[in-house]
Amino acid sequence: MGEIRDFIYRFLDIFYPLFKPFFNKQTYHYLACGGGNTILGLTLYYYSYHEIFHKHTVDIKVFNLGFLHIHAHIAALFTTSFITFPIGFILTKYIVWSDSTLSGKKQLFRHINFFIFASFLNYALLKLFVDYLNWWAMPSQILTTVIIVIFSYLTQKYISFKKVR
Repeated sequence: MGEIRDFIYRFLDIFYPLFKPFFNKQTYHYLACGGGNTILGLTLYYYSYHEIFHKHTVDIKVFNLGFLHIHAHIAALFTTSFITFPIGFILTKYIVWSDSTLSGKKQLFRHINFFIFASFLNYALLKLFVDYLNWWAMPSQILTTVIIVIFSYLTQKYISFKKVR
């Protein structure tokens, strides 16, 4: 993991001088790693929504109970989350908040709790924007992502990866 971490730091630090007047290095790393993961997530969301689910409702058979009907924008959200969650945790633990003194188990537990909360918030906002306000799915997901990213930064900085004194 050390070689990969060093490579990521070297790569990110090439561009840091451009952002140095605006952010300290840790905030820059957070924005770069989180931004990369966010772009990956939005790309996967777009691909899932348009190419995998073809903007159609997904029917999942639930044992002998019948079918569960999931709108394509929600199915794309869940598909994307399973990929971006582990990547996001690894980047935040080993790149952004590597100086955290909390145990890895505690960090993961808090990250999972935040992920669950953020997933419900994402779901609720998508339902509101797409199903009730009739907005397009992709712009709705982008707006939802912006709201969650701001909340995520504050939560991770002050709760999940804080420094214990």
